[in-house]
Amino acid sequence: MHNEHYKHEYTEEFASRWDDLIGWEGRQEGEAGFFEKLLEQHNCQRVADIATGTGYHAVTLALNTDLDVVATDGSANMIEQTKRNAKQHNADLEDIAVVDWRELADHYGEESFDALLCLGNAFSHLFEHEARVEALEAMFKALRPGGILVLDHRNYDRILDEGFSTKHEFYYTGDNVDARPVEISPQVMRFEYTYPDKSKYHLNLFPLRYNYMVKTMKEAGFKDVESYGDFTKPYKTNEVDFIQQVAIKAK
Repeated sequence: MHNEHYKHEYTEEFASRWDDLIGWEGRQEGEAGFFEKLLEQHNCQRVADIATGTGYHAVTLALNTDLDVVATDGSANMIEQTKRNAKQHNADLEDIAVVDWRELADHYGEESFDALLCLGNAFSHLFEHEARVEALEAMFKALRPGGILVLDHRNYDRILDEGFSTKHEFYYTGDNVDARPVEISPQVMRFEYTYPDKSKYHLNLFPLRYNYMVKTMKEAGFKDVESYGDFTKPYKTNEVDFIQQVAIKAK
């Protein structure tokens, strides 16, 4: 499956309703300052939210910290929504732009960020191993030595091995909005997002297994990878909805 397919899935209408799905307040409560603490712990100053979607993390970090924050996404529709949200919240972002992961270093310069956030299960949009390695290598190049890549994905191991269940507590916390797979296979997971007015939207995602992701990050040059489950560690693999991987670029 082509790796640009997601751009057609994030229609203008879906992008405009994405915030209803996330539920910003519920999301903030669930994360409980996880990213702020992590970035402080690693002495980060310049951060890029590279799958910004509608800008939730970029805006939240810009409002709650003294970090220099850049927001990028591959979807132009999402970036337009991020601009609207940043303006609405009066968030001072260094840059908001449509940038492909592979072009981060070309766009902003090599070794120009202390941290990259690739969140919201976004890496699942890539369906080919080579494309994943290429994207991770480009991220590696854009990070300063000692910098971190924070990448999250659903707990696909649990879905593939045990079936789908969710606490609806951390990621898609919007009222009366549902997100669940309507197709599950090792090659593709088709997620359906249902809104209170019964409208439905779909995303085709690749189920990234935990061990595969750690191995691929190391293949792209990252040295240490530490993992969290629903923002805590240690965690029980079969009990968490999302995995957060923190990969460090050796100094």
